[in-house]
Amino acid sequence: MPYLLSASHIKLPYLLSQEKIMEFSREIFGPSYKNIERLLKAFKNGQVENRYFSNDLDWFKEDHTFSDRNDLYIKQAVKFGKEAIEKCLANTEFLKEELHANDLDAFFFISSTGIATPTIDARIMNELPFNPHAKRIPIWGLGCAGGASGLSRAFEYCQAYPAAKVIVLSVELCSLTFQRNDISKSNLIGTSLFSDGVSCVLVCGDEVPDEQFSRKGSHLNFLDSQSTLMPNSLDVMGWDVKDQGLYVIFSKDIPSIIKDWLKPNVQEFLMENGLELGDIKDFIAHPGGKKVIDAYHEALGFDESMTGESMSLLKEFGNMSSATILYVLERFMQRGGNKDEVGLAAALGPGFSSELVLMRWK
Repeated sequence: MPYLLSASHIKLPYLLSQEKIMEFSREIFGPSYKNIERLLKAFKNGQVENRYFSNDLDWFKEDHTFSDRNDLYIKQAVKFGKEAIEKCLANTEFLKEELHANDLDAFFFISSTGIATPTIDARIMNELPFNPHAKRIPIWGLGCAGGASGLSRAFEYCQAYPAAKVIVLSVELCSLTFQRNDISKSNLIGTSLFSDGVSCVLVCGDEVPDEQFSRKGSHLNFLDSQSTLMPNSLDVMGWDVKDQGLYVIFSKDIPSIIKDWLKPNVQEFLMENGLELGDIKDFIAHPGGKKVIDAYHEALGFDESMTGESMSLLKEFGNMSSATILYVLERFMQRGGNKDEVGLAAALGPGFSSELVLMRWK
């Protein structure tokens, strides 16, 4: 079965503490809320400590048109995406030898925070020596579920083409969507949680000899995936597109939806593969937020040790939308696993939807 060979992420240039962002938010939102101090508790309760951004704090104090935001998204997505690919293909922690862009058969690009046609993957392919016949599969609009979905589609591609090497690149510049004049609670919560992230993974079909390329003694191999759409849930999460740009839709009901909906969804998927929740040894969870992680515990019965990597990542980076789960996945790849133990990746996004990926250590 297809397997994961390498991974990378980029630390973006501006590191801001949660305290600094809370001070900024008090300045921006304070005049509109009499109870601003109570609302600002979300910044501490979420347990995010630091976040990385593509621009400094002064950028957020000014108004920007949709066009200016999107032009900057394109410029930065190409720059940082290119860096992440180069790092993934030359990552000596995972690889014995450097691979090259022209070795790649397909390029899955994941994002929801900017718009580009030609898409970002085409623009990057003009800057790196890709094979011009490499398949391009841009995936837009899946939000936090996008990284897991891209991973699933890459695994399935390598099932069909077992000699293939493909990358999944996620670029999310959530901060470029910030609306300083939007005084909605959704925007305030989003400001307490979201950040920028860029991550890349390399997926190979089983005819690509791991012993030739890999420094690692164990790899996560693909077993199965499941995409699920909840009917009549379009208003749970997403964007409201206005003249000024993208305005966040972020329902307060997300944790309760997870508690009620996720467990039967996961159980059905595992049952189809002859497994139960107790068989999962590694839970590669997208940390949507502290309340989302708590909902995972309640819904699935997992203890805190099962979400330790996800919680650590949330504290260090915040929620980077689709890119986040690939950061978590990289940490599991660095750690390795015991042969035949099973891992489950899970992410939730607009739709309302879930993407589950079942893997086994080999």
